[in-house]
Amino acid sequence: MNPFSSGTRLRDMIRAIRACKTAAEERGVVRKECAAIRASINENDQDYRHRNMAKLMFIHMLGYPTHFGQMECLKLIASPGFPEKRIGYLGLMLLLDERQEVLMLVTNSLKQDLNHTNQYIVGLALCALGNICSAEMARDLAPEVERLLQFRDPNIRKKAALCSIRIIKKVPDLAENFINPATSLLREKHHGVLITGVQLCTDLCKTSTEALEHIRKKCTDGLVRSLRDLANSPYSPEYDIAGITDPFLHIRLLKLLRVLGEGDADASDSMNDILAQVATKTESNKVAGNAILYECVQTIMSIEDNGGLRVLAINILGRFLSNRDNNIRYVALNMLMRAVTADAQAVQRHRATILECVKDLDASIRKRALELVYVLVNETNVKPLVKELVDYLEVSDLDFREDLTTKICSIVAKFSPEKIWYIDQMLKVLSEAGNFVKDEVWYALIVVVSNASELHGYTVRALYRAFQTSAEQETLVRVTVWCIGEYGDMLVNNIGMLDIEDPITVTESDAVDVVEIAIKRHASDLTTKAMALVALLKLSSRFPSCSERIGEIIVQFKGNLVLELQQRAIEFNSVISKHQNIRSTLVERMPVLDEATFIGRRAGSLPGAASTATAPSVSLPNGLAKPAAPLVDLLDLSSDDPVAPSSSGGDFLQDLLGVDLSPASQQSGAGQASKSGTDVLLDLLSIGSPVQSNSVDILSSNTSNKAPVSPLDDLSSLSLSSRSASNAGPVIDLLGGISSSPPTENNGPVYPSVTAFESSSLRLTFNFTKQPGNPQTTVIQATFTNLSSNTYTDFVFQAAVPKFLQLHLDPASGNTLPATGNGSITQTLRVTNSQHGKKSLVMRIRIAYKINGKDTLEEGQISNFPRDL
Repeated sequence: MNPFSSGTRLRDMIRAIRACKTAAEERGVVRKECAAIRASINENDQDYRHRNMAKLMFIHMLGYPTHFGQMECLKLIASPGFPEKRIGYLGLMLLLDERQEVLMLVTNSLKQDLNHTNQYIVGLALCALGNICSAEMARDLAPEVERLLQFRDPNIRKKAALCSIRIIKKVPDLAENFINPATSLLREKHHGVLITGVQLCTDLCKTSTEALEHIRKKCTDGLVRSLRDLANSPYSPEYDIAGITDPFLHIRLLKLLRVLGEGDADASDSMNDILAQVATKTESNKVAGNAILYECVQTIMSIEDNGGLRVLAINILGRFLSNRDNNIRYVALNMLMRAVTADAQAVQRHRATILECVKDLDASIRKRALELVYVLVNETNVKPLVKELVDYLEVSDLDFREDLTTKICSIVAKFSPEKIWYIDQMLKVLSEAGNFVKDEVWYALIVVVSNASELHGYTVRALYRAFQTSAEQETLVRVTVWCIGEYGDMLVNNIGMLDIEDPITVTESDAVDVVEIAIKRHASDLTTKAMALVALLKLSSRFPSCSERIGEIIVQFKGNLVLELQQRAIEFNSVISKHQNIRSTLVERMPVLDEATFIGRRAGSLPGAASTATAPSVSLPNGLAKPAAPLVDLLDLSSDDPVAPSSSGGDFLQDLLGVDLSPASQQSGAGQASKSGTDVLLDLLSIGSPVQSNSVDILSSNTSNKAPVSPLDDLSSLSLSSRSASNAGPVIDLLGGISSSPPTENNGPVYPSVTAFESSSLRLTFNFTKQPGNPQTTVIQATFTNLSSNTYTDFVFQAAVPKFLQLHLDPASGNTLPATGNGSITQTLRVTNSQHGKKSLVMRIRIAYKINGKDTLEEGQISNFPRDL
């Protein structure tokens, strides 16, 4: 016989397929067998129809197409014999689903088989209907299924109940037809019928409110009685599993009771006793017993309040936490997360066990336990809980350390009872896992430190000690450098010593050593090095004996490839070497941030801007939650909202130096202007006599009329624009004298350049121009500089603005950005402000490029435009 003829037995085909050594060989065997089956179908070969269908089902399970055999299923179902119908219905369930139009042709055959005298054929039809029933079939065949719920044979009643579940899910409107037959199944003694009846009632309650009320009123007591009889039943070998009688029925009954008791006090009261009995008498040393206990706990936590039962349920979950099975501990932690809202005090009793789960070897359990600990923290237990978490942080796995660090920082910021405790805990976290701390966290720490004047000395000494042992933690290095730059004199002179401190001897040279180590570390990034340069400039004034050494360190960065560091080094060196008379004024301590102002500022949002993440807050003794600020806000230079002018018309430079830099108000009708703010600044710094000028560049020795790129997070280059339309004079450089050449003529006002966006790998600079007679339109020249050692390809810049602005982008000068600042890309933007004079420019940007073929995306919001654009 041909091995691939239609008469090939199923086992022979399977053996031939398994003998194939390659996928191609297997496809060849399947292709030949399918061809033989098609030929047999075309010949209408009835002798081998059932065998062909069996082989098609196996081929289907291998993943090959078998749609050509669908009609053969219908022919087999229409056959009178049981064997043919069995293969036909099996093929129907495997090869078709409810979306197939062919399925409509089988409805009549199903209806006939549901009324068949052979109960086994009825069972086949119910099984098929329960698996692939569509909404149309459900409506047509629901009466037959409803009738079969009262059939004499328990197996048929069981299958009819399961089929009814499928019908009411497909057509909820038919639920009311099954209420009475379903409730009659709850009185069955046969466990197979009873468990399907319970499941049918559960689905009816979820589908129909009418069914829920009917079953709650008529069947609750009977269900409680059934559960009690089941729990107290003697040993029955037919249903016994690990010494427990039919745990599957236990669980189904508990689920139905949960649905009935939820939201109904009377039904909940009637089931309290049996729930307590199941919770106390069920053995927990077997998997079946634990499954029943878990379902019982879920039912107790879902029904109406009963304090004693809930404590019992939470204690069961506490026992689960000590189980060796990871799955049981995980579901217990999940359930305790829900239980916290119902009875937090009862969950608190198991705090020690939950903390042990944080140290578990299983990553899922660790993460879930940490989330639960976070929920359990309050003002009374924050100190012991944080101590346990910080101690574990020292030995935790690296992959878990980021989550653990984030939770600890959030807990400390939210529930801190006092500032000194907050600072201590944050220093411990920075020392152990500073590389995992997010920027917002150390921003917040600096805000708290700057406001705790009595703790400045304590903090800088603690940071100095921590730096000696944990210099590899980047975030700790940043905070240490900032604090030494601000409070280095307090470190050297042991100012502000507390009783809990041990004396420490630190020389001026030691303090400078810390900053030098930070700036020369190979692992230090741009932010750390920039902060270290600022700290060195400040220490040059605080430690005159080290000024020469500090100057030598700064000079080393004058030729740095990173433009940001190069600019800072050049300007700071100029301050140290040429302008000692103004250095102490320029590097005074950072003004303390007004926290109330900061809270109001962070509460606002820009129109059209995406929402930003909320900064962490510090709970202080007065009970107010004080959000932390980014470091740039310490200078009051960055704000989401335009800064309202003060009574003197000053800006951030006026606030910083304490002088009025704005032109005085015009006298009404007199036509005379009083002395300008520039004159006041010149008087303050005692540099020559006042001269009308185009621009005053405070910290730059640049003699051109183009303002330098000015970062907003330090004092490296603050510039003031004060041009008069009718007066033009020479440029005054306060650090380098009067420029040798006057500025070139320009028909429009001059604005300082702005570093609009900067990351560790990219800088975006904006230069602004306006045409006379068109103040609403601003032409922006965008310059992109690569700060990394990799070349960027496929460079694309996108921008979005609010509705009151109109934006036009010209093509960029290229799409490849050379590495390490060896070139740039420029692009022109034209922005028209319909609310000119009322609203400032704002912009959201997205920069996309590729590094070695890998896509990279950077986004940001720009709000530091000059206010008169």
